[in-house]
Amino acid sequence: MLRSLFSGISGLRAHQQMMDVTGNNIANVNTAGFKTSQATFQDALSQMLSAAGRPQNGTGGTNPAQVGLGVRLAGISTNFGQGAAQVTGRSTDLMIQGDGFFAVKQGNETLFTRNGSFSFDANGTLTTNTGALVQGWSADANGVISTNGGVGAIKLPIGTLLAPTATGMARFSGNLPADAAATTVLETSMPIYDALGTEKTLSVTLTKVDADTWSVQLDDGTTTPLPAPVAIDFKADGTPVTPVPATVIGGITVDLAGLTNYSGSATLAPQEQDGSPMGSLQAFTISNDGTLIGVFSNGLKKPLGQIAMATFNNPPGLEKAGDSMYRNTVNSGQAQLGVAGSAGRGVLQAQSLEMSNVDLAQEFTNLVIAQRGFQANSRIITTSDELLNDLVNLKR
Repeated sequence: MLRSLFSGISGLRAHQQMMDVTGNNIANVNTAGFKTSQATFQDALSQMLSAAGRPQNGTGGTNPAQVGLGVRLAGISTNFGQGAAQVTGRSTDLMIQGDGFFAVKQGNETLFTRNGSFSFDANGTLTTNTGALVQGWSADANGVISTNGGVGAIKLPIGTLLAPTATGMARFSGNLPADAAATTVLETSMPIYDALGTEKTLSVTLTKVDADTWSVQLDDGTTTPLPAPVAIDFKADGTPVTPVPATVIGGITVDLAGLTNYSGSATLAPQEQDGSPMGSLQAFTISNDGTLIGVFSNGLKKPLGQIAMATFNNPPGLEKAGDSMYRNTVNSGQAQLGVAGSAGRGVLQAQSLEMSNVDLAQEFTNLVIAQRGFQANSRIITTSDELLNDLVNLKR
Protein backbone atom coordinates (compact mmCIF):
# COMPACT_ATOMS: atom_id res chain seq x y z
CA MET A 1 0.00 0.00 0.00
CA LEU A 2 1.33 3.47 -0.89
CA ARG A 3 2.58 5.56 2.05
CA SER A 4 1.00 8.60 0.41
CA LEU A 5 -2.46 7.25 1.23
CA PHE A 6 -1.73 7.42 4.94
CA SER A 7 0.00 10.78 4.61
CA GLY A 8 -3.10 12.12 2.88
CA ILE A 9 -5.36 10.71 5.58
CA SER A 10 -3.26 12.35 8.30
CA GLY A 11 -3.46 15.63 6.39
CA LEU A 12 -7.25 15.37 6.18
CA ARG A 13 -7.47 14.71 9.91
CA ALA A 14 -5.13 17.58 10.83
CA HIS A 15 -6.91 20.12 8.61
CA GLN A 16 -10.28 18.97 9.92
CA GLN A 17 -9.04 19.73 13.43
CA MET A 18 -7.87 23.14 12.21
CA MET A 19 -11.38 23.72 10.81
CA ASP A 20 -12.86 22.72 14.16
CA VAL A 21 -10.68 25.21 16.03
CA THR A 22 -11.39 28.00 13.54
CA GLY A 23 -15.12 27.28 13.58
CA ASN A 24 -15.18 27.45 17.37
CA ASN A 25 -13.39 30.82 17.27
CA ILE A 26 -15.93 32.25 14.84
CA ALA A 27 -18.84 30.81 16.83
CA ASN A 28 -17.59 32.68 19.93
CA VAL A 29 -16.96 36.01 18.22
CA ASN A 30 -19.49 37.68 20.56
CA THR A 31 -18.74 35.69 23.73
CA ALA A 32 -17.63 38.00 26.54
CA GLY A 33 -14.09 37.26 27.69
CA PHE A 34 -13.50 34.56 25.05
CA LYS A 35 -9.89 33.98 23.98
CA THR A 36 -9.15 32.71 20.50
CA SER A 37 -7.25 29.46 19.86
CA GLN A 38 -4.82 28.50 17.12
CA ALA A 39 -3.93 25.03 15.82
CA THR A 40 -0.30 24.27 14.95
CA PHE A 41 0.97 21.24 13.01
CA GLN A 42 4.13 19.12 13.10
CA ASP A 43 5.36 16.36 10.83
CA ALA A 44 5.01 12.74 11.92
CA LEU A 45 7.83 10.21 12.33
CA SER A 46 9.81 9.67 9.12
CA GLN A 47 10.77 6.22 7.83
CA MET A 48 14.51 5.72 7.37
CA LEU A 49 15.49 4.35 3.94
CA SER A 50 19.21 4.81 4.38
CA ALA A 51 21.23 6.27 7.22
CA ALA A 52 23.85 8.98 6.99
CA GLY A 53 27.44 7.92 6.27
CA ARG A 54 30.65 9.66 7.26
CA PRO A 55 33.44 10.47 4.77
CA GLN A 56 36.20 7.80 4.83
CA ASN A 57 38.85 6.10 2.66
CA GLY A 58 38.68 8.79 0.01
CA THR A 59 34.90 8.72 -0.41
CA GLY A 60 32.49 11.41 0.55
CA GLY A 61 29.78 11.16 3.17
CA THR A 62 26.15 10.41 2.40
CA ASN A 63 23.04 12.09 3.74
CA PRO A 64 20.18 10.16 5.31
CA ALA A 65 17.25 9.27 3.07
CA GLN A 66 13.88 9.43 4.83
CA VAL A 67 10.25 9.34 3.75
CA GLY A 68 7.78 11.30 5.88
CA LEU A 69 4.67 9.57 7.16
CA GLY A 70 2.33 12.55 7.27
CA VAL A 71 1.32 15.36 9.61
CA ARG A 72 -0.23 15.56 13.04
CA LEU A 73 -1.55 18.21 15.41
CA ALA A 74 1.28 19.70 17.48
CA GLY A 75 -0.95 21.68 19.81
CA ILE A 76 -3.78 24.16 20.22
CA SER A 77 -2.59 27.37 21.87
CA THR A 78 -4.78 30.06 23.43
CA ASN A 79 -4.20 33.73 22.71
CA PHE A 80 -4.82 35.74 25.89
CA GLY A 81 -4.51 39.11 24.18
CA GLN A 82 -6.74 41.94 25.43
CA GLY A 83 -10.24 42.15 23.97
CA ALA A 84 -12.05 45.41 23.24
CA ALA A 85 -14.29 47.09 25.82
CA GLN A 86 -18.07 46.93 25.54
CA VAL A 87 -19.83 49.51 27.71
CA THR A 88 -22.98 47.99 29.22
CA GLY A 89 -23.98 50.47 31.92
CA ARG A 90 -24.62 47.64 34.43
CA SER A 91 -22.94 48.39 37.75
CA THR A 92 -21.99 44.71 38.30
CA ASP A 93 -20.33 44.24 34.90
CA LEU A 94 -16.55 44.29 35.22
CA MET A 95 -13.77 44.27 32.66
CA ILE A 96 -10.13 43.43 33.33
CA GLN A 97 -7.73 45.83 31.65
CA GLY A 98 -4.49 43.89 31.59
CA ASP A 99 -3.52 40.47 32.89
CA GLY A 100 -5.42 38.40 35.40
CA PHE A 101 -8.59 36.41 35.98
CA PHE A 102 -11.58 36.52 38.29
CA ALA A 103 -11.60 33.62 40.77
CA VAL A 104 -15.00 31.94 41.18
CA LYS A 105 -16.19 29.00 43.27
CA GLN A 106 -18.32 26.42 41.49
CA GLY A 107 -19.24 23.66 43.91
CA ASN A 108 -16.01 22.61 45.57
CA GLU A 109 -13.80 23.72 42.68
CA THR A 110 -12.19 27.11 42.13
CA LEU A 111 -12.27 28.18 38.49
CA PHE A 112 -11.06 31.31 36.71
CA THR A 113 -12.66 33.52 34.09
CA ARG A 114 -12.27 36.74 32.15
CA ASN A 115 -16.04 37.12 31.74
CA GLY A 116 -17.07 39.78 34.24
CA SER A 117 -20.83 39.57 33.69
CA PHE A 118 -21.82 39.34 37.36
CA SER A 119 -24.96 39.98 39.39
CA PHE A 120 -26.18 39.76 42.99
CA ASP A 121 -28.50 36.88 43.86
CA ALA A 122 -31.34 36.81 46.41
CA ASN A 123 -28.83 36.43 49.26
CA GLY A 124 -26.79 39.42 48.11
CA THR A 125 -23.94 37.19 46.87
CA LEU A 126 -22.01 38.26 43.78
CA THR A 127 -22.32 35.46 41.21
CA THR A 128 -21.64 34.66 37.56
CA ASN A 129 -24.39 33.93 35.04
CA THR A 130 -24.08 30.23 35.89
CA GLY A 131 -24.31 30.74 39.65
CA ALA A 132 -20.61 30.43 40.50
CA LEU A 133 -19.60 32.54 43.50
CA VAL A 134 -17.16 35.39 42.87
CA GLN A 135 -14.28 35.19 45.36
CA GLY A 136 -12.71 37.99 47.36
CA TRP A 137 -12.27 39.43 50.85
CA SER A 138 -15.03 40.84 53.06
CA ALA A 139 -14.63 43.96 55.19
CA ASP A 140 -14.96 43.89 58.98
CA ALA A 141 -17.39 46.03 60.97
CA ASN A 142 -15.07 49.03 60.67
CA GLY A 143 -14.76 48.74 56.89
CA VAL A 144 -11.21 47.36 57.03
CA ILE A 145 -10.32 44.74 54.40
CA SER A 146 -7.50 42.29 55.08
CA THR A 147 -6.18 40.67 51.90
CA ASN A 148 -3.80 38.41 53.82
CA GLY A 149 -6.46 35.86 54.77
CA GLY A 150 -8.35 33.32 52.71
CA VAL A 151 -10.89 34.33 50.10
CA GLY A 152 -14.63 33.74 50.21
CA ALA A 153 -17.86 34.79 48.54
CA ILE A 154 -18.42 38.52 48.09
CA LYS A 155 -21.71 39.69 49.61
CA LEU A 156 -23.65 42.93 49.51
CA PRO A 157 -25.42 43.11 52.91
CA ILE A 158 -28.65 44.78 51.82
CA GLY A 159 -29.89 45.42 55.39
CA THR A 160 -26.60 46.91 56.60
CA LEU A 161 -26.95 49.94 58.86
CA LEU A 162 -24.16 52.42 59.44
CA ALA A 163 -24.02 53.42 63.11
CA PRO A 164 -24.32 57.14 63.89
CA THR A 165 -21.22 59.16 64.71
CA ALA A 166 -21.22 61.91 67.30
CA THR A 167 -19.92 65.26 66.13
CA GLY A 168 -16.48 66.00 67.52
CA MET A 169 -15.43 68.88 65.27
CA ALA A 170 -17.23 71.67 63.49
CA ARG A 171 -15.61 74.24 61.23
CA PHE A 172 -16.77 77.72 60.23
CA SER A 173 -15.09 80.17 57.89
CA GLY A 174 -15.76 83.40 56.06
CA ASN A 175 -15.18 87.10 56.37
CA LEU A 176 -16.12 89.35 59.29
CA PRO A 177 -16.36 92.91 57.89
CA ALA A 178 -13.66 95.10 59.40
CA ASP A 179 -15.61 98.26 58.50
CA ALA A 180 -18.72 97.15 60.42
CA ALA A 181 -19.87 99.23 63.35
CA ALA A 182 -19.16 98.17 66.91
CA THR A 183 -21.76 95.79 68.40
CA THR A 184 -22.52 94.38 64.92
CA VAL A 185 -23.88 90.84 65.33
CA LEU A 186 -23.43 87.99 62.82
CA GLU A 187 -25.10 84.59 63.23
CA THR A 188 -24.92 81.23 61.48
CA SER A 189 -25.62 77.60 62.36
CA MET A 190 -25.13 73.99 61.23
CA PRO A 191 -26.67 70.60 62.14
CA ILE A 192 -24.69 68.38 64.52
CA TYR A 193 -25.33 64.89 65.91
CA ASP A 194 -25.00 63.15 69.27
CA ALA A 195 -23.93 59.53 69.86
CA LEU A 196 -27.45 58.26 69.07
CA GLY A 197 -27.62 60.14 65.81
CA THR A 198 -30.07 62.75 67.12
CA GLU A 199 -29.78 65.97 65.15
CA LYS A 200 -29.18 69.21 66.99
CA THR A 201 -28.29 72.71 65.86
CA LEU A 202 -25.01 74.42 66.67
CA SER A 203 -25.38 78.20 66.54
CA VAL A 204 -22.49 80.64 66.37
CA THR A 205 -22.99 84.32 67.24
CA LEU A 206 -20.18 86.80 66.59
CA THR A 207 -20.33 90.30 68.01
CA LYS A 208 -17.87 93.02 67.04
CA VAL A 209 -16.05 94.44 70.06
CA ASP A 210 -13.63 96.88 68.42
CA ALA A 211 -11.72 97.29 65.14
CA ASP A 212 -9.62 94.12 65.58
CA THR A 213 -11.68 91.96 67.95
CA TRP A 214 -14.84 89.85 67.67
CA SER A 215 -16.56 87.94 70.46
CA VAL A 216 -17.81 84.36 69.80
CA GLN A 217 -20.78 82.81 71.60
CA LEU A 218 -21.72 79.13 70.99
CA ASP A 219 -25.09 77.46 71.63
CA ASP A 220 -25.96 73.81 70.89
CA GLY A 221 -29.47 74.03 72.33
CA THR A 222 -28.73 71.61 75.18
CA THR A 223 -25.66 72.80 77.08
CA THR A 224 -26.59 74.90 80.10
CA PRO A 225 -25.18 77.27 81.10
CA LEU A 226 -23.59 78.43 77.84
CA PRO A 227 -19.79 78.64 77.78
CA ALA A 228 -18.28 82.06 78.25
CA PRO A 229 -17.74 84.04 75.04
CA VAL A 230 -14.32 83.78 73.44
CA ALA A 231 -12.56 86.76 71.88
CA ILE A 232 -10.82 86.41 68.51
CA ASP A 233 -8.20 89.05 67.71
CA PHE A 234 -7.12 89.89 64.16
CA LYS A 235 -3.86 91.29 62.83
CA ALA A 236 -3.57 94.43 60.78
CA ASP A 237 -3.63 92.32 57.59
CA GLY A 238 -7.04 90.85 58.48
CA THR A 239 -5.86 87.35 59.45
CA PRO A 240 -6.50 85.98 62.96
CA VAL A 241 -3.82 86.09 65.62
CA THR A 242 -2.53 82.55 66.01
CA PRO A 243 -3.21 80.39 67.79
CA VAL A 244 -6.95 80.96 67.63
CA PRO A 245 -8.47 80.29 71.07
CA ALA A 246 -10.01 76.81 71.38
CA THR A 247 -13.79 76.99 71.42
CA VAL A 248 -15.55 73.92 72.85
CA ILE A 249 -19.19 73.21 73.63
CA GLY A 250 -20.73 69.85 74.56
CA GLY A 251 -17.49 68.05 73.70
CA ILE A 252 -17.40 69.61 70.20
CA THR A 253 -14.35 71.58 69.12
CA VAL A 254 -15.32 74.52 66.95
CA ASP A 255 -12.66 75.55 64.43
CA LEU A 256 -12.73 79.28 63.63
CA ALA A 257 -9.20 79.58 62.22
CA GLY A 258 -10.61 80.22 58.75
CA LEU A 259 -12.17 83.55 59.64
CA THR A 260 -10.81 86.82 58.22
CA ASN A 261 -11.36 90.48 59.05
CA TYR A 262 -11.37 92.38 55.75
CA SER A 263 -13.47 95.35 54.80
CA GLY A 264 -16.49 94.49 52.75
CA SER A 265 -19.38 92.06 52.98
CA ALA A 266 -19.92 89.40 55.66
CA THR A 267 -19.53 85.82 54.39
CA LEU A 268 -19.65 83.84 57.63
CA ALA A 269 -20.83 80.29 56.83
CA PRO A 270 -20.58 76.72 58.15
CA GLN A 271 -18.12 74.46 56.30
CA GLU A 272 -18.09 70.94 57.74
CA GLN A 273 -18.66 68.72 60.76
CA ASP A 274 -17.61 65.11 61.32
CA GLY A 275 -20.82 63.67 62.79
CA SER A 276 -23.52 61.69 61.00
CA PRO A 277 -26.91 60.13 61.70
CA MET A 278 -27.65 56.43 61.24
CA GLY A 279 -27.50 55.37 57.58
CA SER A 280 -28.93 52.48 55.57
CA LEU A 281 -27.33 51.00 52.46
CA GLN A 282 -28.79 52.57 49.33
CA ALA A 283 -26.31 51.93 46.51
CA PHE A 284 -22.82 50.66 45.75
CA THR A 285 -19.88 51.26 43.45
CA ILE A 286 -16.91 49.11 42.43
CA SER A 287 -13.55 50.86 42.19
CA ASN A 288 -10.64 50.10 39.85
CA ASP A 289 -8.98 47.89 42.46
CA GLY A 290 -12.13 45.80 42.91
CA THR A 291 -13.28 47.36 46.18
CA LEU A 292 -17.05 47.15 46.70
CA ILE A 293 -18.04 50.45 48.31
CA GLY A 294 -21.45 50.89 49.93
CA VAL A 295 -23.19 54.26 49.68
CA PHE A 296 -25.44 54.99 52.68
CA SER A 297 -28.45 57.24 53.13
CA ASN A 298 -26.49 59.60 55.40
CA GLY A 299 -24.10 60.37 52.55
CA LEU A 300 -21.20 58.31 53.89
CA LYS A 301 -19.36 55.54 52.05
CA LYS A 302 -17.89 52.37 53.51
CA PRO A 303 -15.88 49.49 51.97
CA LEU A 304 -17.83 46.23 52.08
CA GLY A 305 -15.44 43.85 50.31
CA GLN A 306 -12.83 43.49 47.59
CA ILE A 307 -12.78 41.19 44.57
CA ALA A 308 -9.75 38.90 44.26
CA MET A 309 -7.68 38.68 41.07
CA ALA A 310 -5.65 35.64 40.03
CA THR A 311 -2.52 35.46 37.89
CA PHE A 312 -0.53 32.47 36.62
CA ASN A 313 3.07 31.92 35.58
CA ASN A 314 1.84 30.33 32.34
CA PRO A 315 -1.74 31.36 31.41
CA PRO A 316 -1.73 29.33 28.12
CA GLY A 317 -1.32 26.25 30.31
CA LEU A 318 -4.86 26.69 31.69
CA GLU A 319 -7.50 24.16 30.73
CA LYS A 320 -10.83 25.35 29.34
CA ALA A 321 -13.66 24.15 31.59
CA GLY A 322 -16.65 25.50 29.68
CA ASP A 323 -18.90 28.48 30.54
CA SER A 324 -15.96 30.80 29.65
CA MET A 325 -14.00 29.41 32.59
CA TYR A 326 -10.57 27.87 33.05
CA ARG A 327 -9.01 25.54 35.60
CA ASN A 328 -5.35 25.44 36.54
CA THR A 329 -3.15 22.55 35.41
CA VAL A 330 0.30 21.27 36.29
CA ASN A 331 1.75 23.47 33.53
CA SER A 332 -0.14 26.68 34.32
CA GLY A 333 1.14 26.90 37.87
CA GLN A 334 -0.89 27.68 40.95
CA ALA A 335 -3.14 30.73 41.09
CA GLN A 336 -1.55 33.75 42.76
CA LEU A 337 -4.38 35.76 44.33
CA GLY A 338 -4.08 39.45 44.99
CA VAL A 339 -5.56 42.89 44.46
CA ALA A 340 -6.29 44.35 41.03
CA GLY A 341 -3.61 46.77 39.90
CA SER A 342 -0.84 45.15 41.95
CA ALA A 343 2.00 42.76 41.05
CA GLY A 344 1.29 42.87 37.33
CA ARG A 345 -2.46 42.35 37.65
CA GLY A 346 -4.75 44.46 35.51
CA VAL A 347 -7.18 47.05 36.83
CA LEU A 348 -10.95 46.77 36.71
CA GLN A 349 -13.33 48.90 34.66
CA ALA A 350 -16.88 48.92 35.97
CA GLN A 351 -20.00 48.94 33.76
CA SER A 352 -18.05 47.31 30.93
CA LEU A 353 -17.34 43.82 29.60
CA GLU A 354 -14.33 42.50 27.71
CA MET A 355 -15.34 41.40 24.24
CA SER A 356 -13.93 38.36 22.46
CA ASN A 357 -10.46 38.87 20.97
CA VAL A 358 -11.39 36.88 17.84
CA ASP A 359 -10.11 38.56 14.65
CA LEU A 360 -12.69 37.66 11.99
CA ALA A 361 -10.39 38.63 9.12
CA GLN A 362 -7.74 36.22 10.40
CA GLU A 363 -10.28 33.48 11.09
CA PHE A 364 -11.80 33.66 7.60
CA THR A 365 -8.28 33.50 6.19
CA ASN A 366 -7.67 30.41 8.31
CA LEU A 367 -10.87 28.91 6.88
CA VAL A 368 -9.50 29.31 3.36
CA ILE A 369 -6.13 27.84 4.40
CA ALA A 370 -7.79 24.86 6.10
CA GLN A 371 -10.12 24.29 3.14
CA ARG A 372 -7.33 24.35 0.57
CA GLY A 373 -5.15 22.15 2.76
CA PHE A 374 -8.01 19.65 3.07
CA GLN A 375 -8.57 19.71 -0.71
CA ALA A 376 -4.86 19.18 -1.41
CA ASN A 377 -4.70 16.17 0.93
CA SER A 378 -7.84 14.69 -0.57
CA ARG A 379 -6.13 15.04 -3.95
CA ILE A 380 -3.21 12.96 -2.58
CA ILE A 381 -5.63 10.16 -1.78
CA THR A 382 -7.29 10.41 -5.21
CA THR A 383 -3.97 10.31 -7.03
CA SER A 384 -2.72 7.41 -4.90
CA ASP A 385 -5.95 5.55 -5.71
CA GLU A 386 -5.38 6.09 -9.43
CA LEU A 387 -1.85 4.67 -9.11
CA LEU A 388 -3.17 1.62 -7.30
CA ASN A 389 -5.85 1.21 -9.96
CA ASP A 390 -3.18 1.28 -12.69
CA LEU A 391 -1.21 -1.32 -10.73
CA VAL A 392 -4.20 -3.62 -10.45
CA ASN A 393 -4.94 -3.23 -14.15
CA LEU A 394 -1.39 -4.10 -15.31
CA LYS A 395 -2.66 -7.59 -16.16
CA ARG A 396 -6.16 -8.09 -17.44
